[in-house]
Amino acid sequence: MRVRLRGINSVTKRLADGRSATYWYAWKGGPRLQGEPGAPEFMASYNAAVASKVRPPQGVLLSIMQGYQASADFGRLAKRTRADYVEKIKVIESKFGDFPLTALTDRRTRGVFMAWRDELATRSRRQADYAWTVFARILSWAMNRGLIAANPCEKGGRLYRGSRADKIWTTDDEVAFLKSAPSHLHLPLLLGLWTGQRQGDLLRLPWSAYDGRHIRLRQSKTGVRVVVPVGAPLKVALDAATKHGPIILVSTDKRPWTPGGFRASWGKACNKAGIAGLTFNDLRGTAVTRLALAECTEAEIATLTGHTLRDVRSILDAHYLHRDPALAENAIRKLEKRTESSN
Repeated sequence: MRVRLRGINSVTKRLADGRSATYWYAWKGGPRLQGEPGAPEFMASYNAAVASKVRPPQGVLLSIMQGYQASADFGRLAKRTRADYVEKIKVIESKFGDFPLTALTDRRTRGVFMAWRDELATRSRRQADYAWTVFARILSWAMNRGLIAANPCEKGGRLYRGSRADKIWTTDDEVAFLKSAPSHLHLPLLLGLWTGQRQGDLLRLPWSAYDGRHIRLRQSKTGVRVVVPVGAPLKVALDAATKHGPIILVSTDKRPWTPGGFRASWGKACNKAGIAGLTFNDLRGTAVTRLALAECTEAEIATLTGHTLRDVRSILDAHYLHRDPALAENAIRKLEKRTESSN
């Protein structure tokens, strides 16, 4: 019986005496195989080469990277997050794949890793921070399992200090968008403003999640389950929407959006409406801002959006909630009311 071996690479060379000889390799750049195809020694050397190729590396960072990607921790991440992680893991492996695990306890290692992050930051500080975060998470995973003795990437801080504190959709922005954007993008806007959920979760939201009064979903990024009471404007839009399948939000071809397709269409609609510097993701922060201006408590906001209380405080303090003049107006009105009642 003939067995087809995958990856075999042959190279024909002319010898010094003028004869030609063919040499066989397990794969391009792989080890040379002994004997001729079909011979027992040829099969034995091929099997040995393949076994050495698939044997996981030991004692180096590459083994940790591979172990993490085969773990349940990695499997629980959202599909998009896993893809982003793999991209960053490839960058880490290309630089430190053969780095000895024993060297992680050397105090100089942290400096080596930070110098690498600084090098990445010359192209993008934000992506450098992301790569560092992935690196730190994998090392933390390995340390918790006793595979390594130290995590040099722990508490490395951030290089990127960008903030979207002022990236809030105003009422005028909302009106301008609804006036000029195509009708199939109106419902995504209302969902973003009235639920405070992430773009990815809303694009996957099925009609079965809406019972006429509430929207129930599990956030893909955190795994948090939230129940969002549906406000009157959103309810009107949902009840009037035509169902074209199991997913609520669909494109012009009546199919669920792809993330890239939605971002492109949303960007074009914003440009047409004269809205610059705002993205769909800013609707999440806008929802937090509007809830705060409506005097909702941190606990109420966290229950609706799925944030932790600590995250809500952080968002309201610096990340999203810019110093809206309405807050100062509310504060003065409350003070006036209290003063009047005490006289």
